[in-house]
Amino acid sequence: MSFPKLWSFHHILMLSVFISTANGYYYHHWSQCIHSFHDLSDMVYIDGYYFNKYMVIQFNSTLGYFVGFTEFGVSTAEIWNNNTALVQETRARVDTFCKPNAETRETAIYGKTVAPKVKLSLVKKGDSRHPSLVMCSAYDFYPEKIKVSWLKNGAAVTSDVTSIEKMPNGDWYYQIHSELEYIPKAGEKISCMVEHAGFSKPMIYDWNPPLPEFEWNTQLLFTIGAAGLMLGIIIAAAGLIYYKSK
Repeated sequence: MSFPKLWSFHHILMLSVFISTANGYYYHHWSQCIHSFHDLSDMVYIDGYYFNKYMVIQFNSTLGYFVGFTEFGVSTAEIWNNNTALVQETRARVDTFCKPNAETRETAIYGKTVAPKVKLSLVKKGDSRHPSLVMCSAYDFYPEKIKVSWLKNGAAVTSDVTSIEKMPNGDWYYQIHSELEYIPKAGEKISCMVEHAGFSKPMIYDWNPPLPEFEWNTQLLFTIGAAGLMLGIIIAAAGLIYYKSK
């Protein structure tokens, strides 16, 4: 049983009653429902009675009866265990109290999935001799479990992944950031693959690096030239039409 699941579940299915008196005596009653599997097959109900912070009597559904831990607790547990109706009613709380509340929690929280929003960004620009650093970020997803990996021309990258960091947003959602260092090569395709319960299949996001300065200038000149040529054709056609009309 994982501790985080146990701890979070206590916050929902925990019933405590505290009674104190003026002479300093302190009594409390603590009921707990504990499970680690989503199908609730390992549900355990624990009912504890405490006096001045010491356990006196406890019922554990895995045993099915009350156990005393002090002289008074032992005698009281014996009386309670002889009460067939009380024992049966306490055993039934696994199904009458724990599982209905756990199912509500599973449906409201654990059963929901929110697909991540994925973004690729350039961290450090490189060239043929110096590596580039690109980051794949996934935001606002739930549940926490997610896998982010890198591909080069469709093949999995087993090295050069510089960091993977996952963190909670503080609002039930999570974010994760993974960085890849690579030497830019002509024709090479870099992709980020994200696997999450919010997706029906692994999602692949291709990285489109910004064009080098000289390529950008060449493309700009080509675009301007093409636009000028088109404008010239339009003007020539308009002049021809005007000449024919005259």
